[in-house]
Amino acid sequence: MNTSSAFVPDQCVGIVGLGLVGTALAKRLKAAGYQCIGFDVRAEAMHVFEAAGFEASASVGSMLHLTNTLVLAVFDTTGVQAVVEQILQQRKIQVQTAPSVITLIDCSTGDPVKLAELARQLSEEGIQFIEAPLSGSSVQIENGQATLLLGGEIQHIESVKPLLNALATSQVHVGGAGMAAKAKLATNLVLGLNRAALAEGMVFAQTLGIQPETFLQLVLNTPARSEAAVVKGDMMVKEEFEPQSRIRQHLKDVQLMLDMADLSSQNLPLSQAHAQLMRNAIAQGDGELDNAAIIRQIRRETTQSTQKK
Repeated sequence: MNTSSAFVPDQCVGIVGLGLVGTALAKRLKAAGYQCIGFDVRAEAMHVFEAAGFEASASVGSMLHLTNTLVLAVFDTTGVQAVVEQILQQRKIQVQTAPSVITLIDCSTGDPVKLAELARQLSEEGIQFIEAPLSGSSVQIENGQATLLLGGEIQHIESVKPLLNALATSQVHVGGAGMAAKAKLATNLVLGLNRAALAEGMVFAQTLGIQPETFLQLVLNTPARSEAAVVKGDMMVKEEFEPQSRIRQHLKDVQLMLDMADLSSQNLPLSQAHAQLMRNAIAQGDGELDNAAIIRQIRRETTQSTQKK
């Protein structure tokens, strides 16, 4: 174990990206005894983070005066690369005071190919890179019900094991850098289609005269049951879509799935249809709503089809 990056509670952790996931992770760390300092490119997100009782940082670079471990909860791999650029710039400015080892824990859902290459480049800079995307919504993350999918070197993961345990007790190490992103995309494919199937089934059932609340109970008590029905079913029934995860974010993930499949000449017909459904939902203004709101677009398209007849 590299003791220069070994971590214990009461030390400070930087959180970059203060959206739903970043804030949920900060709450997990705070509950475990860590101090958290956050940064986001959006001033509004910084204000909300401070209102929740956390400290905000003026920049990524200024965080490195307080901690050598950053948890990234940014939108995509482009955001991760932007953080890395700022870290490298800061190290050039303050070579003597910069930590000997910096550990980046990337909790975003990113591009597997780019992340594997980034990890290789960072290793040459003495920066440890750990992939740690979480399978679960922001509410599940905050409640400790999510699963960490870990990618990277075993010794790097072990050096921050207490911190990772604070983020989530359920963990699966799936291989080297890039593999966690692949695992997240594959599991998200199934999860997203489960949500869409539940929504489509609920709309279909309603056209047959079965009310949504009755249909949900049918699903939950038959082999059609899924985690999507447990987590998102009630939101669809009540039409309450306060975001725990957002449609626009999942479309980003599905587009990554399609891009990766294209590299292998694989067809993903259901995901292609799902992506178009989400594009249509975003065009209708639903991009910031919870993924459960996909039922709204299915209803719209059902109505359009009926009107054409």
